[in-house]
Amino acid sequence: TLGALQDILADQTAFAKFARRMIEDLGYGDQLGDDPDSMDDDQQDEVEESGEEQEEPDSAGQDDSDETEAEADPERSQDEQQDAAQAQVSMEELADDEMQDETELPEGEAPLEPPAPAPISDADPHYAVYNTAFDEEIRAEDLADPVELERLRAYLDQQLEPLKGAVSRLANKLQRRLQAQQSRSWEFDREEGILDAGRLARVVANPTTPLSFKVEKDTEFRDTMVTLLLDNSGSMRGRPISIAAICADVLARTLERCSVKVEILGFTTRAWKGGQSREKWLAEGRPQLPGRLNDLRHIIYKSADAPMRRTRDNLGLMMKEGLLKENIDGEALEWAHRRMIQRKEARKILMVISDGAPVDDSTLSVNPANYLEKHLRDVIAMVERRKQVELLAIGIGHDVTRYYQRAVTITDADQLAGAMTEQLAALFDSDPRARARVMGIRRAG
Repeated sequence: TLGALQDILADQTAFAKFARRMIEDLGYGDQLGDDPDSMDDDQQDEVEESGEEQEEPDSAGQDDSDETEAEADPERSQDEQQDAAQAQVSMEELADDEMQDETELPEGEAPLEPPAPAPISDADPHYAVYNTAFDEEIRAEDLADPVELERLRAYLDQQLEPLKGAVSRLANKLQRRLQAQQSRSWEFDREEGILDAGRLARVVANPTTPLSFKVEKDTEFRDTMVTLLLDNSGSMRGRPISIAAICADVLARTLERCSVKVEILGFTTRAWKGGQSREKWLAEGRPQLPGRLNDLRHIIYKSADAPMRRTRDNLGLMMKEGLLKENIDGEALEWAHRRMIQRKEARKILMVISDGAPVDDSTLSVNPANYLEKHLRDVIAMVERRKQVELLAIGIGHDVTRYYQRAVTITDADQLAGAMTEQLAALFDSDPRARARVMGIRRAG
């Protein structure tokens, strides 16, 4: 059989038949399938009709046939192949244009309605915002250069030098309480584990004595995250914002030493009296009940995964002149809650520090007087109902107990450090009754 190979090397069709015959002689002919050259004319017509019924354009079938003919006739001229290719391209373009026209203008079908916009707030679907294009979520280091942040941080430390000793003592007290809960605890009288040294004499006397081992308990305390949401409104200017900043700093460092993730956020607006949102509203003819009518500014002073040593200067930004403006608490609380539920920690604690109810003159002047306050209550109710985040609040000179279930009000900013440490220590207390008693005392106070 191989003797005739030299004569058919230049004939592709003959070489294909020769290859099939050789494979059959070797015993693998059953794997080749049907021989296309052995089909009769009726079978070929059926194959061609089945190819035309497919979803591919007619040009695809022609292309296949052209390729087959080209393979069958290797002496086909190059000019004929080029003409066929150009005709093929023009037919494909025409088919594509027809398909595009049919897609754009389907017969008997009305155009699809655009999807309804998602609600601004998960807590209240009726809460409206006139324009969100001017809102910003920004890191503290993007609002000032490193030199300015370092200068502002030095000014913050200088302002609170007399208070630093008291705050540090409270932080050390909190750390001792938290680390005491992280200390080792053991489950005794176990069938296996580590040998209990207190039962050593009994084991020596009788090695078959059961329940002579102990096992270390796993502490769930480490898998925790705390977010501090600070009110950056104009009413916090001066000593309140300075104390809030230094307390957030000390508290973050304390919890970080106890392996607790801490995030520090702030909320205010970009401008007084509405900013660009109000200008757009005025230019569009002052529509009735526009909803929130100001430009939000949500500031990330420290993200949960950033170490405090790298973000320490960011807290000095609160001392920057012109930063503190209006406060829209509801949207800020929902923003912080949304960030927290995306975290993987098993336990999440959100502490809000504010000195008043939500106030934005631009919004309240063209909406009901309780518009922002109602939204804050709705967001608080949603957070407390879902129970994914433990929520508590500290009000500075303002009674926040009418909004939050877990809340404490202090009359002087100097009491903030003690209130923060006591509230967090109560939350981390392993005894639920003791935790409820401390929370109740602080709330009543």
